[in-house]
Amino acid sequence: MSSLQSDSLIHIATIGKSVGFRGDLKLHLFTDFSEQFKKNSSFFVSKDLSLTIERIDLARSLVKFIGYDSELEAKKLTNKDLFTTLERTRSECKLADGEHFWFDLLGCKVLEDGEVLGEVVEVERINATNYLHIKTDEALLKDKTAKLFLIPKITPFVVGVDLDAKTITVSGAKDILEAS
Repeated sequence: MSSLQSDSLIHIATIGKSVGFRGDLKLHLFTDFSEQFKKNSSFFVSKDLSLTIERIDLARSLVKFIGYDSELEAKKLTNKDLFTTLERTRSECKLADGEHFWFDLLGCKVLEDGEVLGEVVEVERINATNYLHIKTDEALLKDKTAKLFLIPKITPFVVGVDLDAKTITVSGAKDILEAS
C-alpha cells in the first residue's frame, strides 16, 4: 500500500493529471468495482485528507473533487492514491458466485493433495487472467525450489477456496513450482 498504511484500507485508484480549467482530473482505477465511484463518495488520501467526489464521468475516466475548483488546485492532487475501507468494499461491491475479493485471498495456504505448497502473498492481473503469487513453504525450499511462484486463478488450477479455513486447494501447481 502506498502512502497510507493500514490493513483495513485498500488502494483503489490513483489520480492522474488535470484536464481543463475547472478542476477535472484523470482517474486511474485499480478495482473491478467502478460502482464505488459516484457523486458524494469519499476516499482517503492520507490520515489527514479525504476527498469527496463532486462529479464523475467514468466513461472518460474524469473526476472532480469538492473544493478543487481550478486547474491549479486540482494539480495538487496529481499522483495521489485513493483508498477505501475493506468494510465499505464488502458492503458496496457485490461478487458473483465463485468470486472473491483479492484481499481475502492474501494469507491463504495453498494445498495440493494435502501438501502445503505455500501461502498467497499477492494477487495480480496479467492481461485477462488473475495470478496468485505464492511464497513457497519452508519445507519445500530445502529441495531448492523457487521462493515464489505464480498460479493462474482459473480452472483447472484452482479447485476450491475456503475463506473460513484460509485455504486454497489447487491442482497442477506443484508442477508449476518445480518448473519455476
